[in-house]
Amino acid sequence: MLITDILQSDEMCVSFEFFPPKTEAGWERLFKSIANLTPLNPSFVSVTYGAGGTTRSRTHQLVTRLIKETDLTVLAHLTCRGSRKEEIHDILERYARNGVNNILALRGDPRDEEADAPRDFQYAIDLVDYIKKHFPRFSVGVACYPEGHPDTPNRLKEMDHLKAKVDAGADYMITQMFFDDHEFYDFRERCEIAGIHMPVIAGIMPITSIKGMHRMAELSGGTRFPSGLLRAVQRAQGDEYVKHVGVHWAAEQIRDLIDNKVAGIHLYTLNHSDASMRICETLGLSDFGTVIRPGGKALQNGASGKLTK
Repeated sequence: MLITDILQSDEMCVSFEFFPPKTEAGWERLFKSIANLTPLNPSFVSVTYGAGGTTRSRTHQLVTRLIKETDLTVLAHLTCRGSRKEEIHDILERYARNGVNNILALRGDPRDEEADAPRDFQYAIDLVDYIKKHFPRFSVGVACYPEGHPDTPNRLKEMDHLKAKVDAGADYMITQMFFDDHEFYDFRERCEIAGIHMPVIAGIMPITSIKGMHRMAELSGGTRFPSGLLRAVQRAQGDEYVKHVGVHWAAEQIRDLIDNKVAGIHLYTLNHSDASMRICETLGLSDFGTVIRPGGKALQNGASGKLTK
């Protein structure tokens, strides 16, 4: 299915994000997590490039494997900075042959190993424009930053850049993780003011450990941790209790977002199923296919997501 079509239904869009493992043990652990989460009937799953935009070949491997071995709708991350047109075209053609038609278009980090090579893509807008011109049947999402893009301190200019990606043909947006829903609501209103009228999927990452929280702060480039969350984490006696705090906080975020008609929820799983499953239990959910937007009609999500292996 096209994510564009999923977002047009009355059904809530709920999805999970995974990254390609580096070891065989990691692959086994990942597919165990996927097997645990697919009964929740997610709208789609996404596959990222991992920290720093690396592991492009592993991303292709995981995307292809998910398409072949599951019934899941898959969103493939694709970074473009420093890439050549021929390279991007080959990747997109390969995805099209394998039944992938959902792309999250990202800038990515500079590719130092090809510093002297000719580059046709510098920003995500270049990739969005290329996909829409050469692969028009693809559904294309882009990233957005409710608390501000780390490379663009001018928040007005930041919205101009986001509007440019939308005008180039983007179909929807997925946010960077955030821990305060008010940041999301303010961002959504600023999008309306800027003339950006498209679904915004909220990216949620539950805290599962102190170490993990510091890692999030390092990678996110500016995500704010509210004082209430920090106090709760500080009170927790050990990482198992920190996980309880993180699950509770994320569940409350999601409950409030659903009540305020969010287009979708995207859970960053870090390849583990436990926290996401606990969140669902806290919310009283056993099947995301039954979650509907306020005022919508219940629809059945068509993807069973069952593993064939």
